[in-house]
Amino acid sequence: MDRQVVKEYITDAIRYWEPRRAIYNAVLGIIVLTYFWIFRSRGRANVSADSVLVLFLLAVVANVAYCSAYLVDLVWQASAFREGWKKRRWILLLIGIIVAGILTRFWAIALLAECCG
Repeated sequence: MDRQVVKEYITDAIRYWEPRRAIYNAVLGIIVLTYFWIFRSRGRANVSADSVLVLFLLAVVANVAYCSAYLVDLVWQASAFREGWKKRRWILLLIGIIVAGILTRFWAIALLAECCG
């Protein structure tokens, strides 16, 4: 594969995925804040420094997981299905947000139940 073509695929992937990372992080942040509010309203919110550090670590892990979309995107772009993929890659974003949201919900409940329960 030509270097220029690879550069084009990578640039296209960055141009598509990086602006959407903010949406991904916002959804996950809303989930965490919602569960924090739920536990807080029950009078059980007593967040420790350790729980904040765990939350930070989980945010980093979530963003590393987001980067897996690049691998899928680049493979599809290098295939004969590139044009069709570019019109449908929002589906990968949606699936990623749903899966990450489910995992975030479980982690938020576990973390807040442990430190606040």
